[in-house]
Amino acid sequence: MSSSLDAESLSAWNVIAPYWDDTIGKDGNKYWRLLQEPSLSRLLGPNLAKPGCRALDLATGNGLCARWLAGRGAKVYATDGSEVMVGIAKGRSEGCGIEFGVLDVTSKEGWEGFLEGEGREPFDIVLMNMAIMDVGDIEPLAAALPKLLQKGGTFVATILHPVFFTSNAAKSITIDFDPETGEQRVVRSKVITEYMSVAPAKGVAHIGQPKKQICWHRPIGELYTTFFKAGLVLDGMEELAFTEADGNEERVDSSANYTQLPALLAFRLRISSA
Repeated sequence: MSSSLDAESLSAWNVIAPYWDDTIGKDGNKYWRLLQEPSLSRLLGPNLAKPGCRALDLATGNGLCARWLAGRGAKVYATDGSEVMVGIAKGRSEGCGIEFGVLDVTSKEGWEGFLEGEGREPFDIVLMNMAIMDVGDIEPLAAALPKLLQKGGTFVATILHPVFFTSNAAKSITIDFDPETGEQRVVRSKVITEYMSVAPAKGVAHIGQPKKQICWHRPIGELYTTFFKAGLVLDGMEELAFTEADGNEERVDSSANYTQLPALLAFRLRISSA
């Protein structure tokens, strides 16, 4: 375990897990349907199309991405640092042919044990969907990737956008009138006062969850550099935003209404051939 905060984070997720599963559901929420799944289809498509594709799904949660990968023909091994989450994922994924295990991605010892596992073969895909901001130390993950990926393999991750979310950006809503039409309009923006250095913050992913979770902020340059130092290169990136059709009229401050500001960042890395 990298730190007491990482331990606290895993402990919180063991408490949150059942509520999170009820909220996300077996088939995912609008973030999954409208942003994450389309992006992962684009970024992982070439590798998923390979016959016999082997995929590792890290921080699997309730197994949403693992089931998605398996449904597209991949042989999937899925892990999570929370034992409770792994139990939920197994229950959600019966009959899908997915192998599950507990793995703390911040633990060097955990990675050593995983990599030395009997019959362990490299993967075509390593995926970590919406979880990097939930772990305090990503260096053990970065160090493990060159050993996890086979030639031509890729690591893909999605995260809350570092600029517009994990920086603790404040939402701003202004109501004025369009000078051309005279109609009232709502103008949404975000105010960012910190970005380069933001302390880990406790919060909630879903209103009503029984315990707060910890979120880590990393500037985009710092995030990528961690993987570059491990010998990986960036070969795909998408900034994901909702469209006007996705808006939530009942909640004026809903993130789905901020269509000019990306909610998520997705990226793809591979082992450098240099």
